[in-house]
Amino acid sequence: MRTAQLTIDPAFAIGPADRRLFGSFVEHMGRCVYGGIYEPGHPNADARGLRRDVLELTRELGVSVVRYPGGNFVSGYRWEDGVGPAGDRPRRLDLAWKTIETNAFGLHEFMTWAGEAGVEPMMAVNLGTRGVQEALDLLEYANHPGGTHLSDLRRKNGAEEPFGVRLWCLGNEMDGPWQVGHKTADEYGRLAAEAARAMKMIDPSISLVACGSSNRRMPTFASWEATVLEHTYEHVDYISAHTYYDPSDGDRASILASAVDMDNFISEVVATADHVAAKQRHTRKLKISFDEWNVWYESRLQADLDRRGWVEAPALIEDDFTAVDAVVVGDLLITLLRHADRVGVACQAQLANVIAPIRTRNGGPAWRQTIFHPFALTARYARGTVLRTEPVSPRYETKKYGDVPVLDTVAVHDEETGELTVFAVNRGGEDLPLDLDLRGLPGMSALSHVSLAAGDDPEATNTEAEPDTVTPREMNTPTLDGGRCSVRLPAVSWNVLRFGNRL
Repeated sequence: MRTAQLTIDPAFAIGPADRRLFGSFVEHMGRCVYGGIYEPGHPNADARGLRRDVLELTRELGVSVVRYPGGNFVSGYRWEDGVGPAGDRPRRLDLAWKTIETNAFGLHEFMTWAGEAGVEPMMAVNLGTRGVQEALDLLEYANHPGGTHLSDLRRKNGAEEPFGVRLWCLGNEMDGPWQVGHKTADEYGRLAAEAARAMKMIDPSISLVACGSSNRRMPTFASWEATVLEHTYEHVDYISAHTYYDPSDGDRASILASAVDMDNFISEVVATADHVAAKQRHTRKLKISFDEWNVWYESRLQADLDRRGWVEAPALIEDDFTAVDAVVVGDLLITLLRHADRVGVACQAQLANVIAPIRTRNGGPAWRQTIFHPFALTARYARGTVLRTEPVSPRYETKKYGDVPVLDTVAVHDEETGELTVFAVNRGGEDLPLDLDLRGLPGMSALSHVSLAAGDDPEATNTEAEPDTVTPREMNTPTLDGGRCSVRLPAVSWNVLRFGNRL
């Protein structure tokens, strides 16, 4: 049987594990909002229509920041439609998802929900059908204390104190021909720079995200980032990245190696940003906001859109995630952590129902999908400093990514508590013995080994009737001898190995 080796030393630090890496995404799409986080009349809803069961699961998931209200939806959104008395709000056609938007849930409802969930709001402005003035108006309404028309309107609408939103997206996927208001890189770059400059005149404390490519496969990838950043580098704090991985073709070997593609994507965006910085003589290193990522059976989307007309909150891409999908999500989280020095924000898309870790039934229960578990455990234990790991691993061949390692890892060391957490994925179809060398962290003892394994039933899912079919399970805790130990990683598995310092 093939084995792998991993040596961990605290001297090889990447950077802090930013809590913003554990973000999520709420878009007015499908049943993410209506029937997801918000359902007046539900037995578990509070007086404001917020589903308490979903709030509880959101807190359990460990979400830190939530991007809102889109997504493609934001490129045709008028934020004013979602403020003021609910009965006076207009019904609109949403061109992004071919639905009718009631605007019953808007800015105030989202900010109330975010406070209850304990998450930081990340707002997107519409730079598709709108522009600089509308972005300024929203910022003034949200963040200015009072004494102006828009800030006083917020107070009249029930929010005496400013919302204090610190993180703002300058539009969404403006490189995509599917986007309402799609623009060239020069058109978008100039508009984003103008909006960014003006927004920071109102509130210099905010951080801004410029739109990068919708995915690495876009024909304009890299040239888009270069052009946009030539316009915006001095005004923004992040460039966005989006990616989804589709298991629909049944190529399990490749889908399990999806993190290889994400890893390359991040490195290429960093290289492009640093190239612009060098050209323009900037010393500040720009970070990435990876504010859309997930596994997504994307080939099903068009069928969902084609089979209906204009309706309210239809069920849309409510994928049932498998045990294999959960292992892939765990590996993508490993990749984001491994780039903690340059990825400052990350948002899994989306939070509820729409390719989501949380599923609900209208009028019924909420439950955890398979992908809920790797996110929740990573958010819980990835605290402290991310350490560089260079595992020695067997390799296997994939159609999409060529020759890739069977093992993928990252480690996080919390100096305050002395705890070390190793996250490890076995992409292979057989158990993988792993020899760990922790002599660089003397005094450690093993605390636990938790594994989410897909080897026995790769297609297993969690359903309303059987919500706990796929959950992490406790494995035998390894024994450290002279700072070394051996563990067995089950076939096709995502693993959390925790160690504590006795000193």
